[in-house]
Amino acid sequence: MIAAFLGQVAHHGRFGLVAGLAAGLALPDAALALRPWLPELIGLLLAVTALRIGPRAAFGSLAEFRGTLRAVAVFQMLLPCLALLLFRLAGHADTAIALIAVLWLAAPSVTGSPNFAILLGQPPAPALRLLVLGTALFPLTALPVFWLLPALGGAAAAFGAAGWLMTVIALSVGAGFLLRRWVLPAPDAETVAALDGIAVILLAVVVVGLMSALGPALAQSPVQVAGWLVLACVLNWGAQALTLLVLKTRPERGPFGVVAGNRNIALFLIALPPEITDPLLIFIGCYQIPMYLTPIVMQRLYRRASAAD
Repeated sequence: MIAAFLGQVAHHGRFGLVAGLAAGLALPDAALALRPWLPELIGLLLAVTALRIGPRAAFGSLAEFRGTLRAVAVFQMLLPCLALLLFRLAGHADTAIALIAVLWLAAPSVTGSPNFAILLGQPPAPALRLLVLGTALFPLTALPVFWLLPALGGAAAAFGAAGWLMTVIALSVGAGFLLRRWVLPAPDAETVAALDGIAVILLAVVVVGLMSALGPALAQSPVQVAGWLVLACVLNWGAQALTLLVLKTRPERGPFGVVAGNRNIALFLIALPPEITDPLLIFIGCYQIPMYLTPIVMQRLYRRASAAD
């Protein structure tokens, strides 16, 4: 009975994410109450995802590892440096938009990217590999950005910002893999669907906490929030569409597209001073909207990409 219910939740998962967004805006007290529990909720989500995928699919072959390593270098190091160069050539490197765009590009994948890949009908394992490897290498890939932008706090901030997140990911993914080996070595289709349903519920709860800063900002300055929302949609959905186009001959372009648009920019909240993080908090709240609408808005594009393979 419970497995069947969770399977239905997974089947209608896209609408569950929309419900989470609506709750985050409509229930500010609940959002504030959930915010301190975000690390634990995200860790639980990662454990469920790792249990669902399993270590064999997650690690992949040596060739897949090399491809993931190249993707991390492009996504988290080459693209932000190129964007910063373009902003400087245009004379806008000191603007808040430039700073947020560069930080967004330098960030690793969001922890929910494998789950978004599942909801879009894409293989989740490449997204999980990008998530784990990208976060592990974040202190190194972020170094050029911190060096080029001294106001961010230097190299030490990059290492400090990534340390706790990598610890959470390592413990959560490790727990999920151990459960897969000891408890569910060969889950059937109904069990996999139930795990997907649990992940959808966790994603919906997590987004409520992530929206805690958006409600007050929307009441105080709706025009400013609208501007940040437009930027978030352009960055997120534009990066996904561009990745699908550029990697049209690559079999992993679907999960890579999900990661390209959905970045864990909230990681920088730990390392940056308040004068930088204040506008960043509003952007992060706005950013949840295109992120959680991705399985609905981008579904047709990913379906076409899968059909063309």
